[in-house]
Amino acid sequence: MVNGNCLNPVEILLVEDNPADVRLTREALIEEKLHNNLSVVNDGVEAIAFLRKEGKYANSIRPDLILLDLNLPKKDGREVLKEIKSDENLKRIPVVVLTVSKAEEDILKSYNLHANCYITKPIDLHQFSRVVKSIKDFWLTIVKLPPKAG
Repeated sequence: MVNGNCLNPVEILLVEDNPADVRLTREALIEEKLHNNLSVVNDGVEAIAFLRKEGKYANSIRPDLILLDLNLPKKDGREVLKEIKSDENLKRIPVVVLTVSKAEEDILKSYNLHANCYITKPIDLHQFSRVVKSIKDFWLTIVKLPPKAG
């Protein structure tokens, strides 16, 4: 499936430091046969550089959707979320917090920082695949995403 029935692939930025979770996400997206480009960065500093097209990310493509873990090295996901949502050029990109934390404090803080949704990662591979399918079904099939410019 492609966003808005257009032929362009959906650009997804996964901000995740756990290689196993990166692998699971890739496999789940492949299993869903989603026409997408998945870019992966491993920490919050890289995420912001990618989004602002800085350094080695000068040619990065603006994502249609960001999947953001909260517990990241260098700059945690809460800081990344705050920077994204306070940046006039980035704030319209939907951010799905995808994390192991079930803490009410993390949930509230994420929404206070304008996360578009908060999902707790299941540990089980089958359940994780179902979560990715739900993300695909909602964010990449039903929802009309904002245009890339602005």
